[in-house]
Amino acid sequence: MKHEKRLIKKGSSLLFLFLIIFLAWLAGCQAKKAPTSPLAYPPTEKVDVVDNYFGTLVADPYRWMEDENDPRLRPWIDAQNRLTFSYLEKIPFREAIRRRLLELYYYDRFGLPEKAGRYHFYTYNEGLMNQPVIMRQDGLRGKSTVFIDVNKLSIDGTTRASLLSFSSDNSLVAVAISEAGSDWTQIRVWDVESQTPLSDCLKWVKFSGAGWLGRGFFYSGFDEPEPGKELSAQNAYQKIFYHRVGEPQEKDILIYEDREHPFRYHQVAVTEDEKYLILSVTEGTHGNELYYKEIKGMPEGQARGKGERNDGRGEEASAATASEKGSGEGKRAKSAPELFGFKPLITGFEANAEVIDVIDGRFLVLTDKGAPKWRVVLIDPADPSPERWVDLIPEMEKETIQSVRLVGGKLFVVTLKDVASHIYQYNLQGQREKEIELPTYGTVSGFTGRRHDPYTFFSFTSFTYPTTIYLYDIASGKAEPYFIPERKPQFNPEDYECHQVFYPSKDGTKIPMFIVHKKGLKKNGKNPTYLYGYGGFNISLTPSFNINQLILLENGGIYAVANLRGGGEYGEEWHWAGMLLNKQNVFDDFIAAAEYLIKEKYTSPDYLAIAGASNGGLLVGAAMTQRPDLFKVAFPSVGVMDMLRFHKFTVGWGWVVEYGSSDDPVHFKNLYAYSPLHNIKEGVSYPATLVMTADHDDRVVPAHSFKFIATLQEKHRGKNPVLIRIETRSGHGASSTMKAIDQMTDVWAFMFYQMGLKPKYR
Repeated sequence: MKHEKRLIKKGSSLLFLFLIIFLAWLAGCQAKKAPTSPLAYPPTEKVDVVDNYFGTLVADPYRWMEDENDPRLRPWIDAQNRLTFSYLEKIPFREAIRRRLLELYYYDRFGLPEKAGRYHFYTYNEGLMNQPVIMRQDGLRGKSTVFIDVNKLSIDGTTRASLLSFSSDNSLVAVAISEAGSDWTQIRVWDVESQTPLSDCLKWVKFSGAGWLGRGFFYSGFDEPEPGKELSAQNAYQKIFYHRVGEPQEKDILIYEDREHPFRYHQVAVTEDEKYLILSVTEGTHGNELYYKEIKGMPEGQARGKGERNDGRGEEASAATASEKGSGEGKRAKSAPELFGFKPLITGFEANAEVIDVIDGRFLVLTDKGAPKWRVVLIDPADPSPERWVDLIPEMEKETIQSVRLVGGKLFVVTLKDVASHIYQYNLQGQREKEIELPTYGTVSGFTGRRHDPYTFFSFTSFTYPTTIYLYDIASGKAEPYFIPERKPQFNPEDYECHQVFYPSKDGTKIPMFIVHKKGLKKNGKNPTYLYGYGGFNISLTPSFNINQLILLENGGIYAVANLRGGGEYGEEWHWAGMLLNKQNVFDDFIAAAEYLIKEKYTSPDYLAIAGASNGGLLVGAAMTQRPDLFKVAFPSVGVMDMLRFHKFTVGWGWVVEYGSSDDPVHFKNLYAYSPLHNIKEGVSYPATLVMTADHDDRVVPAHSFKFIATLQEKHRGKNPVLIRIETRSGHGASSTMKAIDQMTDVWAFMFYQMGLKPKYR
């Protein structure tokens, strides 16, 4: 009996040892569960601020965060970042994800070439460069050399450069330089042949091109902001100037301004034949007016850069101003464009329009006026009334025109059909000649070139098809890959599949959604899923390759992209169905996408993350406050969270046409009903949340995210962490490759950790 007892004890020890080994092995296969106790969040001071909106009192206790110079703000930012990064650093597989991202990013990436004389210019990133370099290639197949290496212009790699346009003789190029992710740019000028920068430096430029004429160019600029308010003050009274190369900015000629309407964008372009100056005026992000001016009739001071910056209107405008001041009853006051000698082409702001070129004295215009899916028309400047327009390419029934370019005597028309690009070639009489074949469904961008070029370039991409540049020979009609990369992304596209579904939204509208995952995926409701959306501003979310998503896909996850109303996937009617008083449709569409993925067993609430940026950040904020039970993780990035005050900062006034304004009683009620900041409820358990913003975001100012997370940390009562990641020297998007890698490392680490999953990396 004693011997038997000793055997039992020995067997128990062996069993216990086996159990320890098994549990250790199991722990290695699964992630360490996220902490279940609530975090201790940094205190946030509250102030007594209450606004009265048409009888409704709305408290705004974190109003002080709107002041970027408030001495309380920097310590608060530092405290929040310390908490967030101390939390993220404890995730055991965070560094393994970063190592894998560094491997994935190391592949050749090329931009669309642009022909300028004998040279072609394009961007190139060997993989881990913080910014792509601008290359100059001699001919189509000649040697390429670095034209501008912007990485040498900053220590932290956050300075960007992009080519705006070349002078008509191709000897000079205007270059936009931005720092730390800000929308503010400087325009510099480079000599094409010597590859050297000139002394020209134009400051306080935002959302501007460069329209060359002679030895100078037209551009859009603002007055210098008040010191300390560069990243938050409203940007008003955008003006048009003419800059002559070699002269200081102070001598630039004022070509156009509108003192009666401070909140309008003004853009100008010169037609390729240099006969017309085209002025586009917008009151926001939707709807514009078009005006034109014959360059040969412009005063010499305006056209060639003689005169002073403060007034370049010329005798005609000065006389018109005097006449306007002394005009009596019955005389119509001239508009600002008329005062500066511009003639109307399309007026009213109720539609969108873009001048493509000039054909036989008539303007070739792409517009959605009278055509929600867009059309191409010819407008005679002698009689521009809409009833006299001639349809060159009529609106299509099942496709939405996205872009039209005139290259080599042909029109290249890119359309969307069920969120996939198609390319058609037309002649100048409006006859369709052919469709250019594409590898699969995806997204097309292009076409670069001028009217008499024999070839053009376009790019193609899809979810598992890295962006590829194609050279298209117009005479033969053949397209071939132009760049042959030495380093390709480290993945096999054949391992993955993508399909499109159409699911019903709350009101029954069928919404398209792309679903990407590994082949052989089991629909068991346990797949980590990352649902992305935008739904606004007529922007379409089309299939594109994103190297970051491979972290998710390699680990058995699902990447889903919902094409919500408010976007441009099906034209202007689709857009209108998700803007202004219809904005709730967008949130309903997104919530319905999540419900579809759950119903079809792709995932479940415990494995579902939602993400979006900018307007998409608003989307995530609204969805998580309306249905906190539906999601495990939320990633609202640079979101518009305070819908009552967004229009008071930088260019927020331009979004009023999309959202409405709290200054209007009807729109106030609508905005207040879904504003993420104002719909966080006391005592509710919200999803694990990682809010992301940046200190140099001067488009959606970081105060939106600051106030949102402060309120969320105050009222949230669940155990899920609600944190904010505040990037420094970065703007509305990641300002360098390394910052992008660091941010996506934290996104995937946070998501997998909250779901109790462990990526396969060591």
